[in-house]
Amino acid sequence: MSDTAKTYKIGQHPDLPPPRTEVGVLGWFKHKLFSTPLNIALTLLAAWFLWSVIPPLFEWIVLDSVWTAESRKECWGKMEVPEGGACWAFIKDRLELFIYGFYPAPQRWRVNLSFVLLIMAIVPVLYDKMLARKFGLWYSVAFPFIAGWLLVGGFGLTPVETDQFGGIMLTLIIGVTGISFSLPIGVLLALGRRSKMPVLRIVCVMFIEFIRGVPLIALLFIASTMLNYFLPPGTVFDLLLRVLIMVTLFSSAYIAEVVRGGLQAIPNGQFEAADSLGLTYVKAHLLIILPQALKISIPGIVNTFIGLFKDTTLVLIIGMLDPLGIGRASLADAVWAGLAREVYLFIALFFFICCFSMSRYSLYLERKLHTGH
Repeated sequence: MSDTAKTYKIGQHPDLPPPRTEVGVLGWFKHKLFSTPLNIALTLLAAWFLWSVIPPLFEWIVLDSVWTAESRKECWGKMEVPEGGACWAFIKDRLELFIYGFYPAPQRWRVNLSFVLLIMAIVPVLYDKMLARKFGLWYSVAFPFIAGWLLVGGFGLTPVETDQFGGIMLTLIIGVTGISFSLPIGVLLALGRRSKMPVLRIVCVMFIEFIRGVPLIALLFIASTMLNYFLPPGTVFDLLLRVLIMVTLFSSAYIAEVVRGGLQAIPNGQFEAADSLGLTYVKAHLLIILPQALKISIPGIVNTFIGLFKDTTLVLIIGMLDPLGIGRASLADAVWAGLAREVYLFIALFFFICCFSMSRYSLYLERKLHTGH
């Protein structure tokens, strides 16, 4: 017998460390990438694809790019090979236009302040451990009205017409407004669809099914052209406000169906428990039903928000210049014509950062609220 077997009694031998190939980086590679012949083949194919794509793309975006030039010809003239790199001088030259649209330059401090206030409004909503969060949530509720006053003006500020809004600012206005108002409206629609009052249920069902059966672009056309026919003569209804209303109603219908799915997943015992405690309908839903339903619905809700944020580019169809519209208008300038790749890559990167951030927070929230462990 070995010395180890003589030294330790049966069942008292200390645990030996696992083989190095089973843990750490080597273990991860072995089990995730090279566990089976099929995984090995897919891993090698993916590695070859990334090696073929990433280095040339990195060279075009970073190493061979030009950041300072007055025109497309000058930009390409600074490259060893014409069109061999990205001409970021174009984006740099039009950056303020991409951000602010046609908002008056002396008043752009109001846009910057609104963006700072937006961050301050998001923090208490996303992080429940914030000090004095109750007051922060009240501020978050008031933020859309504060930002509207700052951006549009009046009451001591120089008025700015909404047709001068554009670029990233316009996208954030539509996206944040739609997200902020569609969630509470969608929850109310979901509750109304499940209501025992026939008239309320029928109205909610008709609204939801109509909105879900019509594409957003059709609703935007209705908002931009046909709505004026239903208003009294001489009525002025701001186009941006009409778009905000349509986008919010469109998103709220989809949120309603997502929340309804979460409500249907709640066992009947939860409703019966609320009734046995003598809770009213409002208290039962606020304290017991909705917290559980919304937790179940988080992936669908965030997915709807991401879709809404990307759909803001559709306002280009009705003449509003979001980043995509600004980019297309800039490409019409003969000085910079031919740089579509830089424009669309810049816009895609902006939307990717925003949407990826929302999806990451959704995963964080799911892990935080997971109580099944």
